[in-house]
Amino acid sequence: MNIQTTSRLTAAETALIEAYNNQLGDLPGDGDVLAVRDRLLDDLKTAGLPTRRFEAWHYTDFKNLLRSVPTDLGAGSVETLSPTVPGSAVLPVLQGSANDKTSVDGLVVRRYADSLADGTAAARLTALGRDDAIGRINGSFVRDGYVIEFPDGTELDAPLEIQFVHAGGQIHSRLPVSFGADVKATVIERHQAVPGAAALVSSVSDIKIGKGAEVTWIILQEQGTEDTHLGQIRVDLGADAKLKLFVINAGGKLVRQELHVKVTGEGSDLVLRGVNLLGGDTHTDVTLVLGHDVPHTGSTEIVRNVVFDRARGIFQGMIRVAPDAQKTDARMACNTLLMSDDAEFSVKPELEIFADDVQCGHGATVADIDENHLYYMMARGIPRNKARAMLVNAFVAEIIEELEDEALVEALEGVISAWLENHA
Repeated sequence: MNIQTTSRLTAAETALIEAYNNQLGDLPGDGDVLAVRDRLLDDLKTAGLPTRRFEAWHYTDFKNLLRSVPTDLGAGSVETLSPTVPGSAVLPVLQGSANDKTSVDGLVVRRYADSLADGTAAARLTALGRDDAIGRINGSFVRDGYVIEFPDGTELDAPLEIQFVHAGGQIHSRLPVSFGADVKATVIERHQAVPGAAALVSSVSDIKIGKGAEVTWIILQEQGTEDTHLGQIRVDLGADAKLKLFVINAGGKLVRQELHVKVTGEGSDLVLRGVNLLGGDTHTDVTLVLGHDVPHTGSTEIVRNVVFDRARGIFQGMIRVAPDAQKTDARMACNTLLMSDDAEFSVKPELEIFADDVQCGHGATVADIDENHLYYMMARGIPRNKARAMLVNAFVAEIIEELEDEALVEALEGVISAWLENHA
């Protein structure tokens, strides 16, 4: 006798399927795009949302953590925000829709909805593997975003800020960006919730960095207290290119932020810095997969985490060094402050090295505030809560201060200080 087992769909999985069926007639895309959407959703139906049995999701049982899904696009009214850094050019995506009248001098900007409509988006509207739930959800539902091209030699005097602002509902956006040779630019990818209903947000940024380019890319995530945020960034780093990638998570009820970086050009260098501010009863997972595929490349990754209340956080960092990637220099560290007995943080640093002439290492620390430091500050008249906030702020500010733009450092430190005032 053969016994066949079936995977029972959860309420969230059922809601996703129903939402797709309800939205299908309104989703932009030609026949090729529609065929890709159908395949992605069929894969999601077959495999279901990932559980702990998927190694990449071992610390985030997504199938059980995602309890509900908004069934509609959301009817909240939102407006473009003041830029994080005054003087920045802003490309807004409001309630999931881009602005077709927005342009930036020197750049080629196009709505992603137009790429869906003419089918040019179909080739890259793919999942990265069998455990890529974010790619499947986003590819099935994505409606808009921007396609941005930085021509060779472009130099921006001020940051470019792409604002994803919502007030609840389902919001699915995509952001393909290509940087030509010798480009120098700073981009802020800002995810912001304004008061409204709970949201399911997915966002995929597809970035290609050309030869000799110097790019700073900042992800600033401040979702609402009941929002689910699924973020993914895919990076291809070319020869002699330099990327500074900063990730700041300061919101969201359930957050999964994936960073997939391929180092494909000799002489390139990646600097990754992360700050995770976790409080309440939240769950935040940052997962990095970094592949050094060619010789003479470098990377450093430092992630700082501050965890209050009953929050739970995860950092998974995988560095793979290919057989041909001799002379690779890759170093990774994850440092965590646990500010509550009920707080949790899991760290899983990994190295897979197939070359024999490399310098690679990783490490992790978990600690609380040093009582001697608190005593020293309190003895000088500083209240305990204020002293704790100052020490925590110094712990994460060290990361932000690596940015060379004073206005940008001041703005991001303001975001961090405001969050700590509400939690420390």
